[in-house]
Amino acid sequence: MARNKKLFLFYAALALGIVAAAVFAPFIATHNPQQAVLTDAGQSPSAEHWFGTDRMGRDLFSRVIYGARTSLASTLALVVCIFTVGTGLGVVSGYAGGLADEVIMRISDMMVSFPGMALAIAMAGIMGPSITNAVIAITMVSWTKYARLARSLVLKIKHEDYVLAARISGCRTRHILWRYMFPSVLPTLVITAATDMGGMMLELAAFSFLGLGAQSTSIEWGYMLNQGRAFMQSAPWLMIFPGLAIFVTVVVFNLLGDSLRDILDPRDAHNAGQLLPIKQEVVEA
Repeated sequence: MARNKKLFLFYAALALGIVAAAVFAPFIATHNPQQAVLTDAGQSPSAEHWFGTDRMGRDLFSRVIYGARTSLASTLALVVCIFTVGTGLGVVSGYAGGLADEVIMRISDMMVSFPGMALAIAMAGIMGPSITNAVIAITMVSWTKYARLARSLVLKIKHEDYVLAARISGCRTRHILWRYMFPSVLPTLVITAATDMGGMMLELAAFSFLGLGAQSTSIEWGYMLNQGRAFMQSAPWLMIFPGLAIFVTVVVFNLLGDSLRDILDPRDAHNAGQLLPIKQEVVEA
């Protein structure tokens, strides 16, 4: 356990470093990321331009640093949307049962019957290219994973003695959901969300690379790859450095999610024991 905590703290420090680079981008960037100097167009990495310049003469290092803002913010927004929608629907489905369960699960079955990325691309294409529409499209096809997981966890504890005691004592459904259902499913779903950060970032970068996500007015790593692919042979740094930024960030967040899972695994006896005071409190009430 001590080793797991040390690994978690190490990866958390790396993740915080990436977030700090995005937050303090104005102090780290060496140039204005939007300033085009055509006389400097297509320069290779040098002492003045650490990552070189793009076809419009903009400093690539500064754009990569500023790109962390859009990439991280959009990824976090996507994970929060998927987590909120999926968890909410899954808990309601598992606890309410009946018609609500049938409707939510049949919609979930329809969503998973289509290839996820293909359906999300089709939705983003219909709504129009933008980072917001890309987040909405991916959310619409990805919430089912969280809903099914939340539903299965709720079904396991739905008939526990402390939940039955809460019902008999006259607790409202809303109180039971907020007090017992959601806290019981959150550890597993938080672990799932943390491990999904890297994958969601890759999906958003793919949408931007295809022209369905961030547009020219935004500085985003996937869109920077899209702009650099036409110059892959003559100016490979236009794809190398944004690609490395995506690679490093995805690896760090994946490792962070894995280490968090090792610490918060709900099957761990210590974490399971933390639920006992809640159960005893309801039974005694």
